[in-house]
Amino acid sequence: MPKSSAYDQCLKAMFSLRRFGIKLGLDLIAGMLAQMGNPQDAFRCVHIAGTNGKGSVAANLAAMLQQSGCRVGLYTSPHLVKFNERICVDGEPVGDRAVVDAYRAAMQAFQGDREPTFFELTTAMAFFLFAREKVDWAMIETGMGGRLDATNIVTPSLCVITNVSLEHTGYLGNTVAKIAAEKAGIIKAGIPVVTAVRQKSAAAVVRDRAAALGAPLYRLGEQFSVVKDRRGGFDYQGMAHRWPNLRTALVGAHQVENAALATAAAEVLAIKGLARIDGQTVRQGLARTRWPGRIEIVRERPLVILDGAHNLASSRTLAKHLAAAYRGRPITLVVGILADKPYQQMLANLARVSTRIVLTRPAIDRALAPEQLQAAIAHLGRPYRIIATVGQAVAHAIDTAAADEVVCIAGSLYVVGEAKAFLAGQTPYTV
Repeated sequence: MPKSSAYDQCLKAMFSLRRFGIKLGLDLIAGMLAQMGNPQDAFRCVHIAGTNGKGSVAANLAAMLQQSGCRVGLYTSPHLVKFNERICVDGEPVGDRAVVDAYRAAMQAFQGDREPTFFELTTAMAFFLFAREKVDWAMIETGMGGRLDATNIVTPSLCVITNVSLEHTGYLGNTVAKIAAEKAGIIKAGIPVVTAVRQKSAAAVVRDRAAALGAPLYRLGEQFSVVKDRRGGFDYQGMAHRWPNLRTALVGAHQVENAALATAAAEVLAIKGLARIDGQTVRQGLARTRWPGRIEIVRERPLVILDGAHNLASSRTLAKHLAAAYRGRPITLVVGILADKPYQQMLANLARVSTRIVLTRPAIDRALAPEQLQAAIAHLGRPYRIIATVGQAVAHAIDTAAADEVVCIAGSLYVVGEAKAFLAGQTPYTV
């Protein structure tokens, strides 16, 4: 039997579960985990919800805890090139054999009339592997929402809610307050919460939920704050500590907020006596954090940037960064967007700072056809071209770019994943 065949068979079976779509609720995952011996109770965890920045916060905090000497698991989604990226231990994706073992353990635990969804299965797999690997801590990112997300089966030591904007309105509600209520569903009785939620209505929802459950609340701009410097660093003023001259390795002004949330989370864990974290640990963790596909520079001439920018808020953030960082330079946008996104507004944000646009489509079946994107940008006055596949679109953009040009690949993490695979000479898994 070829070395990869068991792994490939597992991936094919796992990805076939996507036909069941998204089913919110905790009954099925609770039953599976009970059959597996409740592996989620074998380690401490931080549960992270929010619209944008969840992965960056998780990666920053994981790096800080690693620097403190802890063994750390990281569960995020989606992956970019290979499934294993979703489940990491001490900064490294788990191996193919581990994926096979976790898949078999989770499927053997399944009982009931409804098969698990892809996300329910992968969540159970992650918890199984974290327990088997004896991690001290796990950073657990929600998939969607929070209250009924499969990850909400955990009892965390700390909750983080990054921010709230309109997303997945068919599932989470059509106002920021309703979406905030879903995100705030991860808050547990007496468990501290760190947040950067700003909007008055959303912040009130989070505050009221925390108060009702007796959960201490730490909000950016109130209990902790940051002051940015002109070099991209920041001073952190927390609940009990002041840590000056911090700097995140992640690119973009918005990453200061994510770094601040991770730093506040680390401080809370230190105050509670759950982790040995000090200013040096925080500084080293931030400096060593890596989070691919988020304003990631992968080539210099022409400059090639990868950024998921998969919703309205993140498209604004990326456009702001491009305008500030590359003022006066031509920018080629390679873009593909999924059907459940506000693609017209996203395109308007990104086209505003682009010189020309290449429209494409990732292999996932939820992606919009480039012709639909074309109709949305025809009036924007930017030259554009349709190229069917991401790899061909990236190759065209790079081959036709001037040496000083910026090529930005964005609109979906699936687009970014296919672009990364193409640039590395690999093939992404697209079953």
